[in-house]
Amino acid sequence: MSASPVPPAAPPPSAATATRASRRAADRRRPRRRWELWRSPDGQPPWARPALLAVAALAALLYAWNIVGSGLAPFYSVAARSMTESWKAFLFTALDPAATVTLDKIGGFLWPQALSARLFGFHDWALTLPQCIEGVVSVLVMYRVVRRWQGPAAGLLAAGLFTLTPVAASMFDHAIPDASLIMCLVLAVDQYQRAVRGGRLGALVLAGVWVGLGFQAKMMQAWLIVPALAVGYLLAAPVTLRRRLGHLLTAGVVMGAVSLSWVLLMTFTPKDVRPQVGGNSGDSAFSMVFDYNGFGRFGQSGNGATFSTDATSKSGGGAGAQSGSRGGIMASDPDSNLPHKLVGERLVRQIGWLYPPALLGLAFGLFRSRGRPRTDRTRAGYVMWGTWLLTTAAVLSVVPVPHTAYVAGLAPALAALSAAGAVALWRAHRAERGSRAARLALPAAVAAQAVWAGYLAAGQADFAPWLTPLVAAAGLLGVGALGVAVLAPRLRTHRRRLGALGLAAACLAMLAAPATWSLSVLDKRYGGSSFDAHAGPFGSEPQGGFELKTRPKSQ
Repeated sequence: MSASPVPPAAPPPSAATATRASRRAADRRRPRRRWELWRSPDGQPPWARPALLAVAALAALLYAWNIVGSGLAPFYSVAARSMTESWKAFLFTALDPAATVTLDKIGGFLWPQALSARLFGFHDWALTLPQCIEGVVSVLVMYRVVRRWQGPAAGLLAAGLFTLTPVAASMFDHAIPDASLIMCLVLAVDQYQRAVRGGRLGALVLAGVWVGLGFQAKMMQAWLIVPALAVGYLLAAPVTLRRRLGHLLTAGVVMGAVSLSWVLLMTFTPKDVRPQVGGNSGDSAFSMVFDYNGFGRFGQSGNGATFSTDATSKSGGGAGAQSGSRGGIMASDPDSNLPHKLVGERLVRQIGWLYPPALLGLAFGLFRSRGRPRTDRTRAGYVMWGTWLLTTAAVLSVVPVPHTAYVAGLAPALAALSAAGAVALWRAHRAERGSRAARLALPAAVAAQAVWAGYLAAGQADFAPWLTPLVAAAGLLGVGALGVAVLAPRLRTHRRRLGALGLAAACLAMLAAPATWSLSVLDKRYGGSSFDAHAGPFGSEPQGGFELKTRPKSQ
């Protein structure tokens, strides 16, 4: 019996191949140096950092593309110029260099603008530059907070969704107060997350500081996040209830002190030294913040917050600016009086593309995490983001929304919940031992999102006539591929390919419409203005659907 032939030995690898392989192995072993920003840190997949840099570059492109022609905000730009000419005006955020009268609100959002103008000269791009930077910082921090919570894939998706939120794409491209607010709130969540993971008082205090700085930018709107942070920490921090309450009380005191610092400065500075408080507030900073710009807004009609054009364009301040800030540009939006304004014609395409995936993701995440220990981080994240979303939506539904930038406060929560929900649904869909209902939840969510996005896009069919058919086709393909992978056991061998096809189509159905609206800001006609953040077919109107009414000079 002859011996079986021995198979020939595999040829040895070439020297070049062996060298490349050894270099790759060495790179994997070598720790990342600080200056190697393109490499992912330890514990993250190699693709995470390059993909994040790509998302950040897209954000920078959207926010800075029209920076040279971004325009000057009426009323605010007058104060910014005064703040560049006088440090007293800078401190008190006064309308005039002599610091005789303040804005009709806290002007902390103007401090970065004034510093930029002092450095580069008074140009519209110099005032807009801080907002562009704040937008990119917000995108990067969104990735970090969602990555810690649900992993790198969810973090990248959240950063991308936030970048492609139309109102954010326009807001960070102009000198608008809400840009500073959103960055401060996202940074507050970043510190809160560190606090809740280890019961750290110091991190929770820093979260309170960031909320307080957000108060300097947009006053009481910054406090809308406080219930979310308080409920999340009280629920999930790994310390005793007594310590949790003590930590929250301490952080709340610090937050209040930072929030009220400017108000206290105005209150305890002698009146003959400081400027008069703007806003028809009886020269009271407390009244201006908490009545004129706060609780006094509840129950108002849509023209509750306006600007004066005659007082600022001529004299640059003075008593006319003080008394006229609600008599200039009057909101004429019919949705502003209605509880359903967040799904009304004016606002929904700026913020509402992600309503279905965010709400479905919240419900799915809370359902899947039921029964877990009190300190479970996944459930705590859904509780915190869900509380942020629902609290902000509830308040915006009962107060006037004179500018679309107000609804940008929903953007971080919508992006985080949509991203986390999409990843959780995908994992449930791929689970071998999962129930059929759980595995079918993903195609159901894709169908809901496709129907919603197609409906919104169809309402502006002249803007992008190809968008509705694209979303419909992507939705059908995604639902079909994902559904067949679950319902057709005979195709189990093709399940991976069907899943990849369905996932790609689902992402297209989710992203196509908001991406189209957001990318439209690259065309200046659709980029909104420094008065109103608005991307899309009405972005070329400086007031975004507002009616300009000028107060007679005799008044």
